[in-house]
Amino acid sequence: MQAFHIRYRNTQGTLMRILNAASRRGLDLGSVQAGAAERDHHLTLQLEVTPKQAGQLYREWYAIIDVIHVRSSVGLYEHGDQAPTWAGPHPPASATTGESARAALA
Repeated sequence: MQAFHIRYRNTQGTLMRILNAASRRGLDLGSVQAGAAERDHHLTLQLEVTPKQAGQLYREWYAIIDVIHVRSSVGLYEHGDQAPTWAGPHPPASATTGESARAALA
């Protein structure tokens, strides 16, 4: 389960365009929370997606003119055999080695 956090300007139809991007792919909306965040609005969606689907959603959401920022994190709970267990948030796994990071700083 992955949680997507989207900040957007609340203009007519923006929220529906964001939600339609997920529903057109046949993804179940596990949890949806929307509310005001300062001058803008904030939406949190929990979806079960593959990395490819996540990339497609990012591209489509950023194509919506009123979407300001999109980020994602691991969902708070993973369902085990019995009860849900705490899963995160976890930092993203780095694909680089420490040597290339040191070389970039040099």
